Amino acid sequence: MPLRTRSWAAAPTPRRIAYIVGVVLIAGGAAALPALAVAAIYREWETALHLGLTSALAVGTGALTLVAAGRPERLRPKDAFAGVAIAWVTVIAFGALPYLFSGSFGVTDALFESTAGFTTTGATVIVDLSGVAKGLLLWRATTQWLGGMGIIVLSIAVLPLIGAGGIQLARAETPGPEPDRLTPRFRGTALRLWALYVALTGAAAALLAFGDMTVFEAVAHALTSISTGGFSTNSGSLGAFSAYSQWVVIGLMVVAGASFTLHIRALRDPSEYLRKPEFRYYLMSLVIGVALVVGGVALDGVGVPVRESMFTAIATITGTGYAVTNYGVWPAAIGGVILMMMFIGGMGGSTTGALKTYRVAIVLKSAAAEVRRLTRPRAVSISRFGRVPLPTEVVSAVHSYVVVYMLAFGIGTILLLYVESAWGANMDLVTGLSAAASAISNVGPGLGTVGPASTYADVAGPGKWILGMLMILGRLEIYPIILLFTASFWRR
Repeated sequence: MPLRTRSWAAAPTPRRIAYIVGVVLIAGGAAALPALAVAAIYREWETALHLGLTSALAVGTGALTLVAAGRPERLRPKDAFAGVAIAWVTVIAFGALPYLFSGSFGVTDALFESTAGFTTTGATVIVDLSGVAKGLLLWRATTQWLGGMGIIVLSIAVLPLIGAGGIQLARAETPGPEPDRLTPRFRGTALRLWALYVALTGAAAALLAFGDMTVFEAVAHALTSISTGGFSTNSGSLGAFSAYSQWVVIGLMVVAGASFTLHIRALRDPSEYLRKPEFRYYLMSLVIGVALVVGGVALDGVGVPVRESMFTAIATITGTGYAVTNYGVWPAAIGGVILMMMFIGGMGGSTTGALKTYRVAIVLKSAAAEVRRLTRPRAVSISRFGRVPLPTEVVSAVHSYVVVYMLAFGIGTILLLYVESAWGANMDLVTGLSAAASAISNVGPGLGTVGPASTYADVAGPGKWILGMLMILGRLEIYPIILLFTASFWRR
C-alpha cells in the first residue's frame, strides 16, 4: 500500500503560519549568538547566560514548530500576510527575554524595548545606557539590524526552507511597492540584498572606527545606522561623538534611505540612480527638509551649527532615531516642520519607515491633477510618476493606504492621550501627537516630554502598549495586522 504524502495544497492556514513562525524563530535565535560572544569577551557571564538561554529557547521552539507544521510546497498570499504578522509578534516576544532575564525591566518595558528594536524605532525606556551590559547593548543594535532589512527576508536568504512562497512573504514584510526581483527566484534576490546589507554595515563600522568610537561602539552604531534604527550605546546619542562621526552617519542615513535593490543595480550602472524617479523625489525631500530646518534655525537665531541642523532633518526624514542636539527646545515652527517630516520616510525597499517617498509624491501629483481638472474641466489631466502615467488603481491604492495610515495615527494619538490622562500622567497634546507620529513612522524621539533629551520611561504602561502596536503597524504597513482581525480571513 503506497505511503500517503501530506498535501499542503489543502493544508489549513494555521499550519502554514506555524511554519513561517518556526523559520523566523530559528533565524532570530541564531542572531543572538554574536551578542552572546561579546558578553563573554567582556566577561559579562550573567548576560551571556541570558542571551544563550534566549537563543536556545528561540531555536528550540522554532525547530519544534517546523517539525510539527511540516514544509509547505507553496504559500498563499493570505498565509504569507498573516504568517509575517504573527512571526513578527512572536520574535519580538522572544527578543524581550534578555531584558526580562536581566531583572532591570518589567514585562511592559522589555516588550517596548524589543518592539522598538525590531521595528527600527529609536524609542527607548532606558534612561542611562552607561550601566547597561555590552552584550545587551549589542543585542539592542542587532534587533534593529534584523528589522531593518527584514528578518523574513533574512530567513528566505539563509534558510533554504521556503519554496515558491518566498516572494509572498517578502511582499508581506517589505515596506513599499512590489518587491523588485534581481533574480528569477526571490531567494537569489534576498541573498544579494543581505550581502549588500552586510557589506555596507562592515564599511560603516570601519569608517566609524577611524573616528573617536571604539570598535564596539563603531559596530553597534553601524548596525543601527544602516538599519535607520537609531539605538546608540551612549545616552547622549550621536551628540556624544565627534563631528567626523556625525558626518559619517549623515552619509549612512542617506544611503540607507534609498532602495537597496537600486543600489545593487547601480553597482553595474550608476546612471540607474538618475533614471529612477523615486530616487530624485527622495533627494528632493532631503534637500527641502534640510533647507527648512537649517533656514528656520538660522532665522530664529538658535545658534546651532549647520551640521546639527542637517543631521536632525535627515535623521527625522529617514526615521533614524539619533539625535545630536535637543531640538525639543527649538522654536515651535521648527518643531512643526520636524513633526511633518516624520511622515515622509525614504524610498520603498529601503530600511526606513513612514509613508515612503513614492506615496507622498503620488498623493501630491494626484492632488495637482485634480486642481488642473477643476480649473480646466475639458482638459485631459494625467498623473505621472516620472514619465510613466499612473494607473487609476495605483493612485487609489496609495490614497487608501494614506487614509488608513493617518486614521491609525489619529486613533493612536487619542487613545494615548486618554490613557495617559486616566493614569495621571497628563500628557500634553504636542507630546501625544509627536509620540504617536514617531511610533507609527518608526522614528523614535518625539517632542515635548518624549523629545531627544528624554526617553519613554515616564509613559504609563498602557501608553507603551499603544505605542508598541503603532510601531508594529508602521513597520509592517498596517494591512498584515488588520488581516489578523478580519473574520473572513479565518474562514476556510
